[in-house]
Amino acid sequence: MTKGLNQLRKIRRITGRRAFSAVFETNIRRSCPPLILVARPNALANTRMGIAISRAVGIAVKRNAIKRRLREAFRQSRLQLPTGYDLVVIVRPHATLEVAKYQQLLISGLKSLHEIWIKRPPQEAGT
Repeated sequence: MTKGLNQLRKIRRITGRRAFSAVFETNIRRSCPPLILVARPNALANTRMGIAISRAVGIAVKRNAIKRRLREAFRQSRLQLPTGYDLVVIVRPHATLEVAKYQQLLISGLKSLHEIWIKRPPQEAGT
């Protein structure tokens, strides 16, 4: 069985408690309502994304719809995003947006975080 074309490949996903914790420890965040983006440089040639979404956002159907749209927005905007980051998207309660709007939020938020990491001294921006 082959993977679907619209699936986000495993090399582009953050999985596991340790990986999420490592990103959260950096405490470098950017609020792009209704999302909060947290990023950390990684030693890879690509940017990976993980999604943190709580039950407060809505029922499972709504949460899954938001996650699908976020993954699709990330997949479509890969070439416009800075590379070499682990990105965690924290979702706050909101009405489900279109993929294009999520794309704008991801691109602007990660570019802003990228600017912060560029300005940091090298010892703080470790991988």
